[in-house]
Amino acid sequence: MWRSDYRRIASGRGHFGDFDPFGDFDLLFGAAKLNLKIVEVPIRYRQRMYGETNISRFAHGWVLLKMSARAAAKLFFIA
Repeated sequence: MWRSDYRRIASGRGHFGDFDPFGDFDLLFGAAKLNLKIVEVPIRYRQRMYGETNISRFAHGWVLLKMSARAAAKLFFIA
Protein backbone atom coordinates (compact mmCIF):
# COMPACT_ATOMS: atom_id res chain seq x y z
CA MET A 1 0.00 0.00 0.00
CA TRP A 2 1.30 3.41 -0.92
CA ARG A 3 1.42 6.25 1.60
CA SER A 4 -0.95 8.30 -0.55
CA ASP A 5 -3.47 5.42 -0.55
CA TYR A 6 -3.26 5.12 3.23
CA ARG A 7 -3.86 8.85 3.61
CA ARG A 8 -6.95 8.60 1.39
CA ILE A 9 -8.23 5.67 3.48
CA ALA A 10 -7.51 7.54 6.72
CA SER A 11 -9.36 10.64 5.53
CA GLY A 12 -12.51 8.59 4.86
CA ARG A 13 -12.33 6.56 8.06
CA GLY A 14 -15.60 7.95 9.44
CA HIS A 15 -17.62 6.56 6.52
CA PHE A 16 -17.94 3.07 8.03
CA GLY A 17 -17.87 4.10 11.69
CA ASP A 18 -15.12 4.18 14.24
CA PHE A 19 -15.45 0.86 16.04
CA ASP A 20 -12.84 -1.42 14.48
CA PRO A 21 -10.91 -2.79 17.47
CA PHE A 22 -8.08 -4.22 15.35
CA GLY A 23 -7.70 -1.89 12.34
CA ASP A 24 -7.63 -4.55 9.63
CA PHE A 25 -11.25 -4.09 8.54
CA ASP A 26 -10.67 -0.35 8.46
CA LEU A 27 -7.99 -0.89 5.81
CA LEU A 28 -9.99 -3.46 3.84
CA PHE A 29 -13.24 -1.48 3.76
CA GLY A 30 -11.41 1.76 2.97
CA ALA A 31 -9.52 0.11 0.11
CA ALA A 32 -12.75 -1.36 -1.26
CA LYS A 33 -14.44 2.04 -1.12
CA LEU A 34 -11.55 3.59 -3.07
CA ASN A 35 -11.57 0.73 -5.62
CA LEU A 36 -7.99 -0.23 -4.76
CA LYS A 37 -6.74 -3.68 -5.69
CA ILE A 38 -6.97 -6.11 -2.75
CA VAL A 39 -4.91 -9.28 -2.81
CA GLU A 40 -4.89 -12.19 -0.42
CA VAL A 41 -1.59 -13.07 1.21
CA PRO A 42 -1.45 -16.40 3.04
CA ILE A 43 -0.27 -16.23 6.64
CA ARG A 44 0.71 -19.27 8.66
CA TYR A 45 -0.24 -18.83 12.29
CA ARG A 46 1.58 -20.77 14.97
CA GLN A 47 0.62 -21.64 18.48
CA ARG A 48 1.36 -18.91 21.01
CA MET A 49 4.44 -19.83 23.06
CA TYR A 50 3.77 -17.51 26.00
CA GLY A 51 0.98 -15.32 27.40
CA GLU A 52 -2.69 -15.39 26.53
CA THR A 53 -4.62 -14.02 23.60
CA ASN A 54 -6.17 -10.58 23.91
CA ILE A 55 -9.02 -11.50 21.56
CA SER A 56 -12.37 -12.72 22.79
CA ARG A 57 -13.60 -15.06 20.05
CA PHE A 58 -17.31 -14.50 20.56
CA ALA A 59 -17.45 -10.88 21.71
CA HIS A 60 -14.96 -9.57 19.13
CA GLY A 61 -16.34 -11.95 16.50
CA TRP A 62 -19.76 -10.39 16.99
CA VAL A 63 -18.29 -6.89 16.58
CA LEU A 64 -16.50 -7.91 13.38
CA LEU A 65 -19.67 -9.53 12.01
CA LYS A 66 -21.64 -6.34 12.66
CA MET A 67 -18.88 -4.33 10.99
CA SER A 68 -19.01 -6.58 7.93
CA ALA A 69 -22.78 -6.19 7.65
CA ARG A 70 -22.54 -2.41 8.01
CA ALA A 71 -19.75 -2.15 5.43
CA ALA A 72 -21.61 -4.40 2.97
CA ALA A 73 -24.68 -2.21 3.29
CA LYS A 74 -22.66 0.94 2.66
CA LEU A 75 -20.53 -0.53 -0.16
CA PHE A 76 -23.24 -2.36 -2.08
CA PHE A 77 -26.59 -0.81 -1.20
CA ILE A 78 -26.03 2.78 -0.06
CA ALA A 79 -24.10 5.21 -2.22
